[in-house]
Amino acid sequence: MKDTPIDYDIVSQKIKESKLPSIGDASIREIKKLIDQIERDTGKKFVRMEMGIPGLPPTAIGVQAQKDALDRGVAAIYPDIFGIPALKSEISKFVKNYMDVDVDPEGCLPTVGSMQGSFAAFLTLNRMYKEREGTLFIDPGFPVHKQQLKVMGQEWDSFDVYNYRGDKLRDKLESYLATGRFCSVLYSNPNNPSWICFTEKELKIIGELATKYNIVVIEDLAYFAMDFRKDYSIPGHPPYQPTVAHYTNNWVLLISSSKAFSYAGERVGMMIVSDKLFDTTAPDLLRYYKSDNVGYAMIFGSIYSLSSGTPHSAQYALTAILKAANEGRLNFLDVVKEYGEKAKIMKKMFLTNGFTIVYDKDEDEPIADGFYFTFAYPGFTGAQLIEKLLYYGISAITLDITGSERHEGIRACVSLVKRSQFKDLEERLRKFNEDHREG
Repeated sequence: MKDTPIDYDIVSQKIKESKLPSIGDASIREIKKLIDQIERDTGKKFVRMEMGIPGLPPTAIGVQAQKDALDRGVAAIYPDIFGIPALKSEISKFVKNYMDVDVDPEGCLPTVGSMQGSFAAFLTLNRMYKEREGTLFIDPGFPVHKQQLKVMGQEWDSFDVYNYRGDKLRDKLESYLATGRFCSVLYSNPNNPSWICFTEKELKIIGELATKYNIVVIEDLAYFAMDFRKDYSIPGHPPYQPTVAHYTNNWVLLISSSKAFSYAGERVGMMIVSDKLFDTTAPDLLRYYKSDNVGYAMIFGSIYSLSSGTPHSAQYALTAILKAANEGRLNFLDVVKEYGEKAKIMKKMFLTNGFTIVYDKDEDEPIADGFYFTFAYPGFTGAQLIEKLLYYGISAITLDITGSERHEGIRACVSLVKRSQFKDLEERLRKFNEDHREG
């Protein structure tokens, strides 16, 4: 079947030249490189949904504050490892205003993106007890988190939450935690790649079990408040971004500036450590750190070793953004709602042309329209489908690399798809459906 929107022979040749054993097992960056080469050689632009990166301009308040900081000469000065005081204060206020969670500014730490936050958290928390050293992932999830643990030589395990929503989550999660193998649990909420969001019932279950088994919950909030079914945009007023922090004291929150504030390029994020955990004494930390205090080990052991702090001018940018949000001068969610609006339109195109949505509900409620969605096509595995779609000028990644057990599924990111490409997307999906539908 060589009558495809993208030259069949060129796509086939580029797949062969890539030497990838399976397109379905390829990493996000490997897929990106392959699509770049096909676009270059065909002159045809893909509808690109493989990369989960922002597609909106950076928050202007942050840009101006960073420029002002650079003009003041902060580029010549090392920042404190634990963050500038103004930023720590605004992070604490932000968590209170948008999550209704109280935390001392001392435990509010800027990091070089959420990725450094997760690395530092794994490095520290998974060494608190010498008899256990690992993380349980509630999947699907971001593949690089597992890569971080592999680099550190730490253990991990995971399960796909698809069949364990609501009350079913308790027994499944407890079956892992009761083994005594784990120091921490990590999940993202809203979820990358599926865009499911845990309900209050599920967060309560996670929190109660974390307390029962003395496990630290690492809550990845890379897509903070971007469940657009509810309006989380008014500081100090409900509804608030749901969080496990309402149900346990054993938590670390990772909040990214990349998506909600479109500030990905400066690699500045936030790690917020609960007061109880920050002040916890864990003697087994002395195997690796000078202090057995978790907060001290996190800052002067892990973060210091990783980067000696977070870029100085970027901290001033984030301070200004958070201050404006805390004071009600910046409704950051108004801007990023564009992602949800695009997802609604795109999902309809897929459904109209024979595709299905894989992760489709939060318990009994349809999932939100947002940064990601997942899809499948009858008769194909995700690995087969991702390769077939290359001939139709559509790129994404399979769910296989995210810990999902839904092997028929693919993750689509809406951020880089322009509305001007909707016509191309619709035509390519229609052509694919005509070529592959049964009968």
